[in-house]
Amino acid sequence: MAILPISPLGMSNLAGVSGTGAVRPTAPAATEAGGGSFSNSIGKALDKVAASHDEADRLAVQAATGDLSAVHDFTIAATEAQLMTQLTVEVRNRAIESFNDIMRMQV
Repeated sequence: MAILPISPLGMSNLAGVSGTGAVRPTAPAATEAGGGSFSNSIGKALDKVAASHDEADRLAVQAATGDLSAVHDFTIAATEAQLMTQLTVEVRNRAIESFNDIMRMQV
């Protein structure tokens, strides 16, 4: 996986920001992204986590059998999968904590 440099072209999709510092109202992000729902976004993110683990497992097998010429590819893939899993767990923990806080609120 190559890491691409940040270019000014990537900044063109900052809708609602003008050069004078004024912010214009924009449409919700879900409609701009194709109308996907929150559950679809979470599902896609979990699919990416699973794909990164599959890639790390594939590279681990290649490293164990001696078919992998660049060991750093496996190290990068394994670290990426680990970080994605840690992020997923932290998001889940925060969601559960928020739910519990809401349930403890008195109305």
